[in-house]
Amino acid sequence: MAARNVIFRIPTPLFGAGLIEAIDDNTILANMKSLNATKQSLGILGRVNSTSGRPNTSGNDGTVTRFGWKAQNKSLEMFSGEAYNVEQGVTSNLFPHERDEAPGCRFNGTPESPTNFEESRPLNVPSDIVKFAVFMRMLAAPTPMPDTDSIIRGSTLFNDVGCALCHTPTLHTGKTAVAALRDKTVNLYSDLVLHGMGAGLADDVAQGNARGDEFRTAPLWGLGKRIFFLHDGRTKDLLEAIRAHASPATGAYPASEADQVTGRFNDLTEIDKQHVLNFLRAL
Repeated sequence: MAARNVIFRIPTPLFGAGLIEAIDDNTILANMKSLNATKQSLGILGRVNSTSGRPNTSGNDGTVTRFGWKAQNKSLEMFSGEAYNVEQGVTSNLFPHERDEAPGCRFNGTPESPTNFEESRPLNVPSDIVKFAVFMRMLAAPTPMPDTDSIIRGSTLFNDVGCALCHTPTLHTGKTAVAALRDKTVNLYSDLVLHGMGAGLADDVAQGNARGDEFRTAPLWGLGKRIFFLHDGRTKDLLEAIRAHASPATGAYPASEADQVTGRFNDLTEIDKQHVLNFLRAL
């Protein structure tokens, strides 16, 4: 804490995680490039690697990463393994080394959650991180509330002001091995791409290829079931969370890519703002 190198984070929701994992890279890339002129006119860029034309990518195989606040993980198994190691200090086949190997410390044999090859019961063979990844993979997507006049109006305004340019309402899964996740419509309200959010939301933490001010567009489905908002849970007020998307340029970071869209939202009448809030809480 004294070194000012500690950042508070809340967990990312796991609604429909398997559906998100099953979205093809090319679907994410094509969506990122869609409506490009409109996005650029509003200062929306997305995180593009200048050499490959891709957003946040895995250093191992160049595929599009999509899990975590900084979209630093490609798969749910990698996401699970990182959480076990970083958050709980549990090593695994994916992360076999302790984060701190100081000589004065004593460690268990590693990995602490291995694949159990000696097990005769198939369900006991996978490690805990694999089991957790399977659990996340099969979590259902949230069910939105039935439409009302206010929700329909809020949805229209959400699109009109430009929120949907990053919070893409719908993507589609590809030819995944799990039949239940194959060729499905995913109403996640995210483009799964990194965007610069300015100094106001910056946590100064770089993960993967993401800078300290960049975050994956948070999926909005299930928003009505959440209490805390933004990566650090700084507010319970949804209106405050929306306004926090605006942030001017500083010496450290450029202005938030959401500045102009947030300004458009702020220009709505109070009644129309409430329609948008009702729509978001219904997701």
